[in-house]
Amino acid sequence: MDETPGNVLTIEELSTYLKIPKSTLYKLVREGKVPCQKIGRHWRFRKEAIDRWLDDADGE
Repeated sequence: MDETPGNVLTIEELSTYLKIPKSTLYKLVREGKVPCQKIGRHWRFRKEAIDRWLDDADGE
């Protein structure tokens, strides 16, 4: 796998990266608005997908 450390974020790391509360992030995840993957009980986020999602949101 080509993943370098930091390319996959935890919910805590993404909350810090986006500068939003974890509660808001969990709400967005539940609503299917954030690109993510559930691994067991844990959510993981590809930084590349999040950056694309943010770029796409700018156009709305």
